[in-house]
Parts: sequence; structure tokens; C-alpha cells
Amino acid sequence: MGRNMFGGKACESARAAMTSDPTPYGELNSVLHELLSNIRVALGESLAGVYLQGSFALGDFDGDSDVDFIVVTRDELTEPQVAALQTVHARVYALESEWAKHLEGSYFPVATLRDVRECGTPLWYLDHGSRSLVRSDHCNTIVVRWVVREHGIALSGPHPLTLIDPIPVDVLRREMVDTIQGWGQQILDQPDEYRNRFYQGFIVLSYCRMLHDVVEGRPGSKRAGAAWAKRTFGDEWSPLIDRAWGGRPNPAASVREPADVADFDSTLRFVRLIMQESERLSLSSRASARDLL
Repeated sequence: MGRNMFGGKACESARAAMTSDPTPYGELNSVLHELLSNIRVALGESLAGVYLQGSFALGDFDGDSDVDFIVVTRDELTEPQVAALQTVHARVYALESEWAKHLEGSYFPVATLRDVRECGTPLWYLDHGSRSLVRSDHCNTIVVRWVVREHGIALSGPHPLTLIDPIPVDVLRREMVDTIQGWGQQILDQPDEYRNRFYQGFIVLSYCRMLHDVVEGRPGSKRAGAAWAKRTFGDEWSPLIDRAWGGRPNPAASVREPADVADFDSTLRFVRLIMQESERLSLSSRASARDLL
């Protein structure tokens, strides 16, 4: 592991704050220690907490999983803080560990995290495989808030229950269906933007997971979604889902490779299927709600 860019007592304090190993992977834990130490020095008293979310929080991960996180700040980041964090992420990316290239997350002001009306507001965001922050709404969703609140792993800061109010299941489902429909229409309207091997598999697994989550009424993992979709949709779609799962390793290479023509056509048909199913479930749910009135 590379030497900490800041060093000194502040880094020792940050390391002490992360008292237990948050994942089963020692090398990843070292990367997270380094990330936390550097963020604490860059932000000082502005740091409110750092939390793992995504598959590591949900407990359904493997060696190819993204390492999803959020950083909670007391206020909006200032320009000097953003500049310091850009240096942090460039140095963490350069660590001699592949896990350092799998980090993905956003910086939430505490007021933004608590207020679901702020969903969709761009945040400072580190994309998977990136070494610098950009503005993006990628993590600013109700689903991310639910995962952090219910299952988030605190690397630093208070229990996430104190930062996020309870989220009703109908609010969760509404966002999930809206995402299925909105992103699906974008994929169908502009397929060439996604016509590579990475996105082809990512779309299949994401649509398995999202529909599974709508049915369950809670966010889950891609693994659980894929297994459920294979049981639900049967032999016609199982080979496509298996190939999507098998294509997860090394996304930095697969995003530069063209998608298989037949698989990409099948992926577009799968997106249409999931869009139709999510609309059917949404209509059925609204009908049931009306029956209760």
C-alpha cells in the first residue's frame, strides 16, 4: 500500500476511528483506511461521516464488486476542499491495489442527504475507475438513501439512522419504476451510446435487479436480481443473464470492446420486457391502493 499523502497525527486519528475491518478483504480494508485518513485531513471538521453502501452494505458481494460509498459533509464543499479531494482521489487511485480502482461514491451535504426532495441534485462524484471528482446525480437517489439508512457500514461518523428519515416502500417503488422507464427509453432511443461489452452486460444485470427490487419493495443486489430473473423468465433469458454475469470482471477493458451483436439485440428486447413488466406492476399496485380507499 502506498504512503499516505498527508501523514501525521490526523491520519493516526482517522485510522483509529475505523476500529474494525469493514470487509472480508484485507487489501480492500487497507485502501479504505487510506481513503478515510486522507478525506478526514482534507475536510477536517467539515466531515460528518463516511459509509459503505451498495453490495458491500447489502452483504452480497465478491471480488469483482464495486466499492460504493458516500461521504457526508456538514456543508457544501468549498472550492479549496474540492481541490484537496481531487488530490486525495488521484493518490488513492495510484495505490498498488486493484480495489483502489473500484471505488465509486458521492459527497452529500448532510441537509441534502436528509431531504429526499433534493434527489437528482448534482453532487461531487467519483465514478468507478476514475481518479477525479465530477458533478453528477448518480448517487443522489432514494434507493441509495434507503441502503445507507438500513444497511450502511459506518467507516466514520454516527449511525446512518440518525442522518436519514424512514423511506416508505411506495416512494421507493415509484423511483425504481421511474428509473426503469426513463433509463430504458433512453437506451432504446440512443442504443449506440451503450453498444459495448460492458454496458451490454451491465444493462441486463441492472434491469434484473431493478424489477426484482420493485417486486420485493426494497433494494437488493445484482446477484439476487439475476437469480430471481432466471427463475421468473426461464430458459429464454437465462443464457443472456449468465453471460452478463460472466462478463463483470475488468470493466475498464470491456467498455472499449464492441458488444456481441446478437446479445445486444437481445438486451434491447430484455429492456422492453422489463419496462412492460414494471408498468404492469405499477398499474396493479395503484389499483390495489384505490381498492383500499
